[in-house]
Amino acid sequence: PEAFWISVSHANLFSVGLNCALGPKQMRPHVEEISRVATSFVSCYPNAGLPNAFGGYDETPESVAAHIEEWARSGFLNIVGGCCGTTPDHIRAMAEAVAGKKPRVPAARRPYMSLAGLEALNVTPDINFVNVGERTNVSGSRKFARLVRDDKLDEALAIARHQVEGGAQIIDVNMDEGMLESEEVMVRFLNLIASEPDISRVPVMVDSSKWTVIEAGLRCLQGRGLVNSISLKEGEEAFKEQARKIMRYGAATVVMAFDEQGQADSYERRIEICERCYRILTEDVGFPPELIVFDPNILTVATGMSEHDNYAVDFIKATRWIKQNLPGAYVSGGVSNVSFSFRGNDLVREAMHSAFLYHAIEAGLDLGIVNAGQIAVYDEIPKDLLERVEDVLLNRRPDATERLISFAETVKGKGRERVEDLAWREWPVAKRLEHALVKGITDFIDEDTEEARVAATRPLDVIEGPLMDGMNVVGDLFGAGKMFLPQVVKSARVMKKAVAHLTPYIEAAKEAGGASTAGKILLATVKGDVHDIGKNIVSVVLGCNNYEIIDLGVMVPCQTILDRALEEGVDMIGLSGLITPSLDEMVHVASEMERQGFTMPLLIGGATTSKLHSAVKVAPAYSGVTVHVNDASRSVGVVSQLKSDNLFDAFKAKLDEDYEELRRSHGRGRESRKLLSLEDARANAFTPTRPLTETLVAPASPGVHELRGVDLGELAALTDWTPFFQTWELAGRYPDILDDEVVGEQARQVFEDAQAMLARIVDEKLLEARAVYGLFPVRRALEDVEVLDPESGEPVASFHFLRQQGEKSSGPNLALSDFLAEDGDHLGFFACGVFGAEAMAAEFMKDHDDYQAIMAKALADRLAESLAEWLHRKVRREEWGYAQDEDLPVAELVRERYRGIRPAPGYPACPEHSEKATLWRLLEVEGRIGMGLTENFAMTPAAAVSGFYFAHPEARYFGLGKIGEDQLEDYAARKGLELARATRLLGPHL
Repeated sequence: PEAFWISVSHANLFSVGLNCALGPKQMRPHVEEISRVATSFVSCYPNAGLPNAFGGYDETPESVAAHIEEWARSGFLNIVGGCCGTTPDHIRAMAEAVAGKKPRVPAARRPYMSLAGLEALNVTPDINFVNVGERTNVSGSRKFARLVRDDKLDEALAIARHQVEGGAQIIDVNMDEGMLESEEVMVRFLNLIASEPDISRVPVMVDSSKWTVIEAGLRCLQGRGLVNSISLKEGEEAFKEQARKIMRYGAATVVMAFDEQGQADSYERRIEICERCYRILTEDVGFPPELIVFDPNILTVATGMSEHDNYAVDFIKATRWIKQNLPGAYVSGGVSNVSFSFRGNDLVREAMHSAFLYHAIEAGLDLGIVNAGQIAVYDEIPKDLLERVEDVLLNRRPDATERLISFAETVKGKGRERVEDLAWREWPVAKRLEHALVKGITDFIDEDTEEARVAATRPLDVIEGPLMDGMNVVGDLFGAGKMFLPQVVKSARVMKKAVAHLTPYIEAAKEAGGASTAGKILLATVKGDVHDIGKNIVSVVLGCNNYEIIDLGVMVPCQTILDRALEEGVDMIGLSGLITPSLDEMVHVASEMERQGFTMPLLIGGATTSKLHSAVKVAPAYSGVTVHVNDASRSVGVVSQLKSDNLFDAFKAKLDEDYEELRRSHGRGRESRKLLSLEDARANAFTPTRPLTETLVAPASPGVHELRGVDLGELAALTDWTPFFQTWELAGRYPDILDDEVVGEQARQVFEDAQAMLARIVDEKLLEARAVYGLFPVRRALEDVEVLDPESGEPVASFHFLRQQGEKSSGPNLALSDFLAEDGDHLGFFACGVFGAEAMAAEFMKDHDDYQAIMAKALADRLAESLAEWLHRKVRREEWGYAQDEDLPVAELVRERYRGIRPAPGYPACPEHSEKATLWRLLEVEGRIGMGLTENFAMTPAAAVSGFYFAHPEARYFGLGKIGEDQLEDYAARKGLELARATRLLGPHL
């Protein structure tokens, strides 16, 4: 009707619709769903059914029109037409069918935020809280960052999957790291996520401090994602432009409480900035309020500085104000920030997160970036811990931080009690001062400092000697995660009291010409960055060491820094930053220092900075000394050496040497080895010392065999214990690790616990070992191996291997197929697993015993590896029989001193995991022993091993390395894969 077309014209809206498909019958449920939710108009252009053998289509004009009439009558459509197979008669019938029908009324805009991956996430009022997984963030997970840096994005997907399985309803993806090409890595990782339905079913939060990275990520999202974040930091025009682009990409956005003046850190500043942003977005830009998520800055409490004590309270108050005064908007925040002071003590941190969420959600917090698998239940937090945590979070008493620090020491680990012990008072004075600094004890500092002063040549020697030594110990402990940030500040307070005691003597020495001030240092957070907690800690620590600090604050332009440095006559400049763009700004400052003739040392610090970045990017821009300061507590040692006439030359020489080695290493790592063509690589294939046919041995027991109930005691005797300690993040090789000076005590304890559980597993048969293996005749052509039925000789399966293509100065370009004769050879296949660990772990978890649950799974993993070792030995000596006389001790088995190899799909020589699917079909693994494969080719149970048995004496392990496009295309053709699918499977090796 005419009114309908006028309404479309005046509404100026897009339509959303479907076309083609199989015909109207198959399209109906999709049309109905779209019409239910779309706030725009809906269109549909169906095929006239399927094409048939007579050159036409199955649906007649009448049958198509009947479907369309029902859709129109049900109110599904605004616009209708036809696609493949429709004729003028079809269109005429459709027009008659819809004549007089009222067009669909678009759905009202929903008053809540709708996000989507493959599935919709409607953030309605009845959803209490949305967990945003934080671990796919290079700043939030060291493991994720390492995998990304090592270009192991396929393995990094497991972290994303774990976040979703752990309850994350959105995953936050951040690739901001100084040494990464953030845009490229963001695109690659999001594209990988898109191919994993169990991950991509949830929406993605594209997280970056660089707009170009955010926009690159938005182009990859297949649903409605969330941007993290935009702000007024660069002014209103940039803010509006970014918001408009986000609208065009159809995303929601997080808005940070930053403006041109910096980060909001008080209640008043939070609500002022959020209100201004809301007005700009809704009135000037037309941004839907239900797609705005404010982040009013969750900042760290319990830092030891009183100005930070109200941070959590102010956030909660600001959240309540936003929900009451900015209609439709949501509130979010990075929850782990609140507890950063207690890094290393997961029990306290989880309690802080849970308690903070309890109060913040009550105030209206909608979303939070958290580790979804590690949130304590509020009601299950021990009351004594909860009281102290809430005293800190709610700022209920002036000594809240001190009380929580003391209590935290009693609940760390297994909750060992802190015992008052004054035996240290008998130690030498230097050792007593160190102890006081580490423990934050001020009770005896005056008398100990005086004793040290009397024994010293000059008062300043006490600072440069025992007090500096003590602070260096604090720095080592803090860097190792054995001290918390508040304790470092307590140590600085001890230092300050000691310096205060020494100050009159130092002043007197200065008047007599016997001493000088420690020095003057300018500190600034660089332009574009508003994070300054780390800088503030550095300021406290250095100030307590008698250095005069000129702190310029945050977002400081380069020239302001340099002008003020000259004006104040400082001894050195310290630059701080957290976000990735700060790294570029630091390089700019260094370049300007060089251009303007500065010579003073330049200190670089902040969470995203690194020694490598300083060596590769910053130091080459400035001929003066550039030093990366790893953390606040190390700053004293660095600055003192830079100021010392005696220590400076040796410090600079070592620094130059370290930086040069880092640059060389980085350069070597970036060098791309030239690739041979696949044809040339094949021409350089492995040539055995003896003809392969001379080593062939026919298996004594060909075919497929299964085993159940393998003796766990035998497997325990074959255990390689070194990886077990790596599971517990204890570095060292067994058995030497048991006597290691650093981790030996802990290693002995965990080993003792493991032996006790292992004995119980063996005695009570708590786990079951199962295996299936097969020995088959094979023939090969290039990298393909065809498996033959042992009886009929007919092909039953094909495996496809890959060949090294890196150019070599010597040695062959290997493929695993090289270790097989073209005809008359045999190949073994196996899959084995240890069942029951999950049930054991679940029983322990009922008693909240994470330690024993982890132990059970760790031992199951070790037993699975032992089972693989046991089975391979059995095959070599009995079932295949090519090494009947082998009699190697366990240590030699672990070192793989036997004949042959057992590579596995997914490992360096054959990194393509989908070959497991062929192995599973060949051996009937699931039906025989119950081991499964996920859609991404992970084995179940987790304690499992699978692979191939190669018998040739010269067979060896190797890494594939990078391959070329020619081999990719060849591999896709050999496996019968679409090129896009092969590209996804082999992405890291292209």
